[in-house]
Amino acid sequence: MVDINAEIGKLDWSREPKGLYEPIGYALAAGGKRIRPTLALLGAKAVCGDRFDTSIENAVLPAALALEVFHNFTLLHDDVMDKAEVRRGRPTVHVKWNENTAILSGDQMLIEAYKLLSHVPAEKLPKVLDLFNKMATEVCEGQQLDVDFEKRNDVTIAEYMEMIRLKTSVLLATALQIGAYIAGGTDEEQQALYDFGINLGLAFQIQDDYLDCFGNPATFGKAIGGDIREGKKTWLWLTASLKEHGTQTVEDVLREYERLGVKKAAEEEIARLTEKALDCLTSLGVNEGTNALRKLAEKLALRSA
Repeated sequence: MVDINAEIGKLDWSREPKGLYEPIGYALAAGGKRIRPTLALLGAKAVCGDRFDTSIENAVLPAALALEVFHNFTLLHDDVMDKAEVRRGRPTVHVKWNENTAILSGDQMLIEAYKLLSHVPAEKLPKVLDLFNKMATEVCEGQQLDVDFEKRNDVTIAEYMEMIRLKTSVLLATALQIGAYIAGGTDEEQQALYDFGINLGLAFQIQDDYLDCFGNPATFGKAIGGDIREGKKTWLWLTASLKEHGTQTVEDVLREYERLGVKKAAEEEIARLTEKALDCLTSLGVNEGTNALRKLAEKLALRSA
C-alpha cells in the first residue's frame, strides 16, 4: 500500500506568504498515526479483496490525503480553543507562532483539503462531497458540545458518548466509507465499515481519555492530566461521578479514579467497544483489507500514545 507519509511529504508548502503556509508544513510534518488516510485506503481494500490495485489506490488517495489535512486543520483550532501548548511532542502552532497564525493557517488547511478532494474521480465526487460535508459539520457539532460540557455539571455518559461520536468517530467512519464507495463497495459494505469506524472511534477516544490520565508523557506527547486541568467531562470523570473541577489537584483526581475502579472500568470499556468494532467486519469476510483493519483496531486498543 502507498506510503502515506511520503505522499504527505510531496505536498508543497513552500508558497508565499510563508507566514500562512509554513505552519501548515510544520503541523503536517509532526507525524501522527495517519489513521484517517490509512482507513480510507483499507476501506477500499476491504471491499475489493484481490481486486485492489494501483488504479483503485490512486482513485482513493486524494480523498485519503484530504481527510488527513482536514483532521490536522481541526487540531490547529482545537489547540487554540484548549490553550494546549504541546502536540505530538512539539510546541503547538499557536505557541510557536501565535493564535492568529494558527487560526488563519487552519482556515487555509480546510481549503487545501477541499482542493485535494477535487481530484477524486469525477463520477464519484458528488457523493464523496456529501459524505465529507456531513462529516465536517458533525465534527464541528461535536466540538461545540465539548465546549458546552465544560460549563455543565449534569452531563451524562450518554451525552458524552454522542459528543465523541461526532467529534472523533464520524471522521474515522467516513474515511472508511469514502474509501469503500470510491472502490465500488455496496451500500451494505459501506455501512459495515462505517459502523466499524464509529465503534473504533469511541474506543480510540476513551483510550485517549485514559492515556491523558495514566499514559507516559514521553510517549503520549502531551502533559498528563490536561483534561482534568481544563475541566473536561471525560468518560473517566463521568464514570467516577465527580462533580466539581478546580477543587482537587490532578493527583487527587487520579487517586480517586484508582480508588473507585474507574481505571479498570475504562480498560474494560475500551476492550468492549473494540470487540464491537471487530464484529462489524464479519459480513465482509476475510481478506488482506479486513485483516489489516482487525490488526489496526487491536493496536489502537493497546496504544500508549
